[in-house]
Amino acid sequence: MDTVNVKINGKEYSVPAGSTVLEAAKIANIDIPTLCYLKDINEIGACRLCLVEVKGARGLVTACVYPVNEGMEITTNSPKIRAARKTNLELLLSNHDRRCLSCVKSTTCELQKLCQEYGVEEGHFTGVKSEYPLDESSVAIIRDNNKCILCRRCTAACTQLQGIGAIGANDRGFDTHIASPFEMPLAETTCINCGQCVVACPTGALYERDDTKQVFDAIADPTKHVAICAAPSVRATIGECFGYEPGTDVEGKMVAAMKALGFDGVYDMNLTADLTIMEEATEFLDRFQNGGKLPLITSCSPGWIKYCEHYFPEMTENLSSCKSPQQMFGAMYKTYYAQKVGLDPKDIFFVSVIPCTAKKFEVKRDGQNAAGVPDVDVAITTRELARMIETAGINFRDLADEKFDQPFDIGSGAGAIFGATGGVMEAALRTAAEVITGQTLEKLDFEEVRGTAGIKRASYKLGDVEIKVAVCSGTANANRLLKAVEAGEEKVDFIEIMACPGGCVNGGGQPVQPAVVRNNVNLREKRAAVLYNADKNLLNIRKSHENSAVKKLYDEFLEHPGSHKAHEILHTHYVKRGL
Repeated sequence: MDTVNVKINGKEYSVPAGSTVLEAAKIANIDIPTLCYLKDINEIGACRLCLVEVKGARGLVTACVYPVNEGMEITTNSPKIRAARKTNLELLLSNHDRRCLSCVKSTTCELQKLCQEYGVEEGHFTGVKSEYPLDESSVAIIRDNNKCILCRRCTAACTQLQGIGAIGANDRGFDTHIASPFEMPLAETTCINCGQCVVACPTGALYERDDTKQVFDAIADPTKHVAICAAPSVRATIGECFGYEPGTDVEGKMVAAMKALGFDGVYDMNLTADLTIMEEATEFLDRFQNGGKLPLITSCSPGWIKYCEHYFPEMTENLSSCKSPQQMFGAMYKTYYAQKVGLDPKDIFFVSVIPCTAKKFEVKRDGQNAAGVPDVDVAITTRELARMIETAGINFRDLADEKFDQPFDIGSGAGAIFGATGGVMEAALRTAAEVITGQTLEKLDFEEVRGTAGIKRASYKLGDVEIKVAVCSGTANANRLLKAVEAGEEKVDFIEIMACPGGCVNGGGQPVQPAVVRNNVNLREKRAAVLYNADKNLLNIRKSHENSAVKKLYDEFLEHPGSHKAHEILHTHYVKRGL
């Protein structure tokens, strides 16, 4: 690797050629403040917070886009630099809604933190302020341009990571603002509710619709039986809301906290992840062996489903008809469990805690009401659950570990890895392989579909049959893969697609981490490692079809995978929306 020698704050360093000043400073263990910069997707030098001095340059330069060269002398902290950064922060505040106490991002807002660090005072600059109405049209995401600083991190996430462009910069000069094309409400665009814009936003300009009041009200209602299930990846991330390092498994404390909130049942969605595999693997094998529509594409990511309906409506016929694990759990709870314990489904209020803002849209879709009422009443994000725990005065870190409630407390390792990109595919292959070959797999790790690469491909010889699979995450990657499939350039039998890059562990409802963490820590990898560790070391069962609780559901209620009854309760349909 070619290197160049530079001097930063008087000390000499050797850094890779082609580095920016920001990257060189990081090698020197110096953090330069940024607001607009997000590594690989938004390097535009717009916020002017990363200003530094370079000897010989005219004025201050932006570290995030300024390349280093041999012998460069850089100063990152001087009175002139600090004064410039403070002035820029004051200018941002001059056109900013400063009602911080009621803001969902208060104490985690990157703008707020920098203003505290630089001693910024309110009202230093006065003048005309922009005023915008809230865009509350979406069932999942709320936009508040009054708190927008025009960093464009949200638009970069929407355009570059997801390939959608539902929001962008409208107008020019002082009137510039982030909005949808032609000022359309967000709900009327092709927005897929993935929430990648939300986790990218450094302020409170974007946030999920808060449904916690509905949940608190239901818990307080003596006529309601209120149950909750937790998605696999939530236990790998919610600890971040309480000061734990990314990649910390806090399953036991999470369960204890939910029980302390007063839910009548606290359950593990790993169970219905296994149930999803039983139905999806059966569906795949039926199509594969009997000339059905291929490739079969997974259906558990609601952001991906809506993307497919908009951008590839003709491929909705390739989608698995299986409901997501979230919806399957609610459906089984309001049918099988309700009958078993004598509950009226109308008296059940079922909640899911999920890493995904798009799940808020999913619960309102048609075809998600197996018992004649919504399968799931409310989907709350990881962040919302954390806020409920804090509001209730529960000291999360001091809780003793507790276990999920029976009879839905058994989940396999295959169900656990659903939260990582490639996990659904690997789980399905573990079951499909043993069905096809009739033999027990010696090796359960399908490592070719693991990892955080945007698109992964693999081919497996199962007995006399070769199955070609592909895995992708992020809808921009899905677009590339599916166009290749349409053109006949890709020959695959089975595809897993997750809307969010890296899968559910990086979902739009996960804890928001500041840019300094997002740029320097592989959150997707650290969070996914929790799930793979549970699969390999913590759970006794690693295959969905060996889950005794799933077997019991079929024996007592569903009959067999792919049965007529299973289709009535666990399967759904899609809409060709188009653009």
